Amino acid sequence: MRILGIDPGIATIGFGVVDSESGTQRLVQCGIITTPAHTSLSSRLEQIYEDMTQLIELFKPDAVSVEELFFNTNITTGIAVAHGRGVILLACQRAGVKIYEYTPLQVKQSVVGYGRAEKKQVMEMVKRICRLPAPPKPDDAADAVALALCHARSSTSLLYKEEREDCSTI
Repeated sequence: MRILGIDPGIATIGFGVVDSESGTQRLVQCGIITTPAHTSLSSRLEQIYEDMTQLIELFKPDAVSVEELFFNTNITTGIAVAHGRGVILLACQRAGVKIYEYTPLQVKQSVVGYGRAEKKQVMEMVKRICRLPAPPKPDDAADAVALALCHARSSTSLLYKEEREDCSTI
C-alpha cells in the first residue's frame, strides 16, 4: 500500500510518501509545499490545491493520512490552517483517494508507543522505522512521514479491519 502523509498548514505543508508491505515501511519521498508570504489567502489555497493534485498524480497513493487540527493558543493561525486543510481534503476527495484522519496523540502512540511522546522521540522513531541515516528535514516533512507511518500501522490492525471496512475517515 502506498500512503501519502500530510501535515497541513498554510505557509508550509509537509508531505511524506511511504510504501507499506508485509509490516515493513519504506520512505519513497518527503518534502514540503510552500506558499509565498504576503499573498492573498485565496492565492495560497489555490497553490496548495494545485500542488496536492500534482503530488497525488505523481505518487498515486492508495490512501492519504492527514493530521486533524489541534488548536493551541493562536486561533487566527488555526483558522488559516483549517482553510488549507480543507483544500487538501478537497484535492484528495476529487482524486478519489481514501482519506484517513489522525490526531497528534494517535500519531505519537502509533509511531513511538506513547501518546505524549516528545517531538524528538517521534523523529527518532521515524528515522529507525524507515531505516534512514537521519530524520527527514524539515520538521513538517518528518511529521508527514509520521502520519503515513501511523496509517500504515493502523491499517494492519484487526480492529481497524473490522470497524473501518466501509469508513473513509477515522
